[in-house]
Amino acid sequence: MRYKRYSLYNSPGDPGENVDEGQLDINVCDIDVGRPIPNALVSISTSGRPEDVVEELTTDSSGQTPRITLPTPPIDYSLSPSEPKPFSEYDVRISMDGFEPVTVERVQIFPESTALQSICLHPADSFEISPEAIVIPDPVLWGQYPSKIPENPVKELPPSTGFVVLSKPVVPETIVVHSGAPSNASAQNYWVPFKDYIKNVASSEIYANWPEATLRANILAIISLTLNRVYTEWYRSKGYSFTITNSTAYDQAFTYGRNIFEEISVVVDDVFTTYITKPNIRQPLFSQYCDGKRTVCPNWMSQWGSKDLGDQGYSAIEILKKYYGNDVYLMQAEKVEGVPVSFPGTTLQVGSSGPNVRVVQEQINAIANNYPALKKLNVDGAYGESTKASVMKFQEIFKLPASGVVDFSTWYKLSAIYVAVTRMAEGV
Repeated sequence: MRYKRYSLYNSPGDPGENVDEGQLDINVCDIDVGRPIPNALVSISTSGRPEDVVEELTTDSSGQTPRITLPTPPIDYSLSPSEPKPFSEYDVRISMDGFEPVTVERVQIFPESTALQSICLHPADSFEISPEAIVIPDPVLWGQYPSKIPENPVKELPPSTGFVVLSKPVVPETIVVHSGAPSNASAQNYWVPFKDYIKNVASSEIYANWPEATLRANILAIISLTLNRVYTEWYRSKGYSFTITNSTAYDQAFTYGRNIFEEISVVVDDVFTTYITKPNIRQPLFSQYCDGKRTVCPNWMSQWGSKDLGDQGYSAIEILKKYYGNDVYLMQAEKVEGVPVSFPGTTLQVGSSGPNVRVVQEQINAIANNYPALKKLNVDGAYGESTKASVMKFQEIFKLPASGVVDFSTWYKLSAIYVAVTRMAEGV
């Protein structure tokens, strides 16, 4: 059931100024993405005004609401650092019998982009005290954050008997994010799937409606900086129990529970194993960056500068070379931890056959146990029209381009959801 009443965005400019629109998708799950919650009630209101209900929706069998369109500031505000606030904000409250209600405050909606808000509920009475609302802070380009402390982009590695045990960079299944400065012992640690972490950081650090090449360049920098921390065991070698912090002075912004953006999510799914490096070094480059306007950072990437280069038609690698040097190039990690089978290297589509097609069919059947919108398949190793239809439905549910082809992005998304549902089935 869906109810709607309209609420106009209050533009920070002149009365009557034109407004644009952005979109919002909400996904509700039971503790983990592997188990969606149907029929949950989702209420969306103007931020800070719970009485001003914009939409009331219920989730479908996949735990998702219909995509809705909401007013935003004009697109021009996102394209220049001197413009007024470039996004609108809404509060989202989710309730379902048998579960603790959850509120996410200040969900950000940018013009000409789609916000994705995923919320997992916990059984009622599972907390002694009801959990507090998730409050999303301003994105880094708009808010006030500490400036990054410069570090050497190539770290001196300890001897092989030290903390670095990897022979080459590996994409971890999860990373541990410390929600504060390294020395803040009271700050909470979050165990976050690697791709989810990258999507969260990119959605905090840059604007989703920038040119695609700019998004790609910035995401590659975020991945490389993260994998450098992973590869060098930077914090663990200093006696800390986490991989990276959410302090912009040391690392990059991360907010537990924040909304991400579909435009960013699609790029991350495509490049999450790719990092920046240089000749004769084993490690991903510690690719620091800054906004380039309030903070000027020679030899680092300027976020606003990368946006301007994207407008001029520069490719992602051209943007990266502009800032980190002409000798940088892209490498791909050979291993992704936590997946049953690595990507076979070629896409699977109608006419494909063999054991990799069987893997896809088996994974879809396991996922269909929790996502009934997916039709189960005959596991015969033949990629026919029925397999294509189920792949397309999977891609629709999980916000991938609905091509019906199992490419790099779809293979690893299938793997991630398959692992989630099987772990839940096993009670892990």
